[in-house]
Amino acid sequence: MGRVVFWQGNRAVAMGAIMAGVKFYAGYPITPSSEIAEILSAELPKVGGIFIQMEDEIGSIAAAIGASLAGLKSMTATSGPGFSLKQENIGFAIMAEVPVVIVDVQRGGPSTGTPTKPFQGDFMQARWGTHGGFPLVVLSPSSVKECFELTIEAFNLAERFRTPVVLLSDEVVGHMRERIELPEDSEVKIYNRKRPKASPLNYKPYEADPEDDIPPMAAYGEGYCFHVTGLVHNEYGLPTNDPKEIEALNLRLLRKFEKGKDLLVKFSSFELEDAEVVIVAFGCVARSAMGALREARKLGYKVGLFRPVILWPFPEEPLKKIASKVKAIIVPEMNPGLMVREVERVVGGRCEVHSLIRLDTEIITPEQILEKVKEVA
Repeated sequence: MGRVVFWQGNRAVAMGAIMAGVKFYAGYPITPSSEIAEILSAELPKVGGIFIQMEDEIGSIAAAIGASLAGLKSMTATSGPGFSLKQENIGFAIMAEVPVVIVDVQRGGPSTGTPTKPFQGDFMQARWGTHGGFPLVVLSPSSVKECFELTIEAFNLAERFRTPVVLLSDEVVGHMRERIELPEDSEVKIYNRKRPKASPLNYKPYEADPEDDIPPMAAYGEGYCFHVTGLVHNEYGLPTNDPKEIEALNLRLLRKFEKGKDLLVKFSSFELEDAEVVIVAFGCVARSAMGALREARKLGYKVGLFRPVILWPFPEEPLKKIASKVKAIIVPEMNPGLMVREVERVVGGRCEVHSLIRLDTEIITPEQILEKVKEVA
């Protein structure tokens, strides 16, 4: 049995990163994520890591990408406005296939918005914020324990797929405190990026292994000389205008996620066996949804809960199966109605889909969700 702690969500993220093996953090202070930087500024040097406060959010993710190319597990953390500024370099990391973890502790927007209040307005930005339309992995914790566990998983997925991974938290989850039991070190599975087997003279930085379509990754400073660019490139990393090489790269960037899709479906479900109405929620709102479920069950309503833990790729097949068996789905969210659009697309008319939104930066309550249940049941 591991050590029992009483942690804040943001501390759990920082300590999960330490457990995952992070060795470099670059960031810029921004509410409500600043505790992650504060904690790592003290904890990283203890494990031989480097913390640096950059001049802005653009420089922060650029530095994190550079550290990853030098062989270090790296991360940055921010909130809405800073997340917007990071988007161009997130696209660079997708194209250059650089593993890096980006934590976004959401707050109200748009623009400066409400820095100290919760919101869930980055659901679409997390997936579609950078141009090109290529896949991105996004995880969503709804508890302090998950802040710890999913940070580790974010690093594992980033390293495995050679990709940026977003941990999409929110002000409620980031600042609440809960009792959690930490696992023993030996119980935690850690994945490190594939290293090249070829000699430095024969190394092609983007020559992928056929079984998973992911290239082994050398580090700068270890004798390997290679080119990295945000331009479309060939297997040597050099820019190309050859349509065949362009298409081959773009298809491989899609294919590596398709081949690893079993690792990219993660959700929690409750009371779905006999459910007639299902609540689909993520982050802090999923906690209210659980409260509403319990009260609804006491009143005789057959209500279930489906919570995507990996938001992107969206868990389409599990949700389709649920939609085929129930009367209605309710999607409560603290934004103008973002996830409900994805739910409607996936459900495809198999059942009714009802939106429940709240935009005053106060968390949706169990009572509000319960009233919606009574309305649609």
